[in-house]
Amino acid sequence: MKMKMKMKSSVLGLAFVFLASVSAFSQCKEVIWPENKAKAEESVAIYSDALKQGHYRGATAGLQWMLANAPKWQTKLYIDGTEIYNKLATAEKDPVKKQVLVDSLMMLYDMRITNCGDEANVLNRKALYALAFNGQNKAKTADVLALYDKVFVLSGNNVQDNNLVPYMQAVQLNVALLKNLTEDQILQRYEKISEIIDIKTKKALAENKHDVVERLKQYKSTIDDILPKCGVKIDCDFVRKNMAPKFRQNPSDIAMAKKVFQFMTMGGCIEDPLWLEAAEVIHKTSPDYGLAKNMGKIYAKNGNMEKAEVLINESVTLATSPKDKSDSYILQGDLLSQRGSKSSARESYRKAASADASSKEGLEKIGDLYMGAGKDCAKQVSMAEDRLIYIAAYEMYAKAGNQQKMAQARGQFPSVTELFELNWKEGETKSISCWVGETVVLRTRGKE
Repeated sequence: MKMKMKMKSSVLGLAFVFLASVSAFSQCKEVIWPENKAKAEESVAIYSDALKQGHYRGATAGLQWMLANAPKWQTKLYIDGTEIYNKLATAEKDPVKKQVLVDSLMMLYDMRITNCGDEANVLNRKALYALAFNGQNKAKTADVLALYDKVFVLSGNNVQDNNLVPYMQAVQLNVALLKNLTEDQILQRYEKISEIIDIKTKKALAENKHDVVERLKQYKSTIDDILPKCGVKIDCDFVRKNMAPKFRQNPSDIAMAKKVFQFMTMGGCIEDPLWLEAAEVIHKTSPDYGLAKNMGKIYAKNGNMEKAEVLINESVTLATSPKDKSDSYILQGDLLSQRGSKSSARESYRKAASADASSKEGLEKIGDLYMGAGKDCAKQVSMAEDRLIYIAAYEMYAKAGNQQKMAQARGQFPSVTELFELNWKEGETKSISCWVGETVVLRTRGKE
């Protein structure tokens, strides 16, 4: 009972300090000592030493004296204070005592704002601890979400990255524990987080911070996973019913186009005509590599090869990384191959291999072109000559490192007898006269 009273007096003491320390706005950038500087220096020394040694309980007395008598000493006072109370709250097992410590921790963040300002930055920090300690406390869950709402209003696009996913987690906890949010309220917050991630991603791309881009993609994937857990069923029918009418009323509304695109993608509806309509609007406003590539693939699947080629060619120019550039050249080659332009397809595959040396797909694709060139190159005069294309294919597969396809090509090499008929010998070089145009070293089946 005495310990419980002691804990309560601790938080009440901080509350009194908080009320007593309200004064003019200050950033606490310069050290401001109280009248009793000697006592202040002693208090700082005592709590700092205890903090260094991990004696967090022993640090509270000196800390509280400073909070009561020198609340504008410097920002370090609040940084140290939140560390002390965070460690105490984390270690405490008794739920009642733990909550007293958590309340003290939250109050310290408020005191810092009152005395030192920097509200948006401090609330970004406070929100993380509020979620960790109070998120699953039904008496506090709604307050945590309200805090996150405020953080995102104050911070806007500059909200700290490590608060993007926790905001959505706060939404999920409110739905699960309190059932206090409508579907619209859930979606509004989800869309806000998604929009900020999109803005942050574009900024990171412009600054060539690819590690940040990948991290933001992971955040987006996580909030996408959380949304259905909040009871919002995202599927094609949902988008058609709730968003398509508004989008079609004003198809130039980029914000609505992004919503349609986002939810159609989440619902697995990327082959739906509505997805393409929204993607076209977004891409026209802000050309994007991924959009150009994926739209091109879908148009190709739907048989609109002309539109597909335009978009895939555009994706080549929009690609910023070697891998993306190589992927687009591969798709470009595939489309040319389907059209029968095999020589042009080969050129695209070569560009793919050149763009990304770590990728061997372009070389393998050239091997595939050669393996399928039988009808193009067969003169039907000599089996040995008609089989030269398979040696060319083999050599491409060898460069690509594909053992299985090398074996398949080797199985089509000329036989010893077929070479003998032309008075050819293994090891000689021969040119292939059709579009393949390669020069190969003669080999026979069954030999490397």
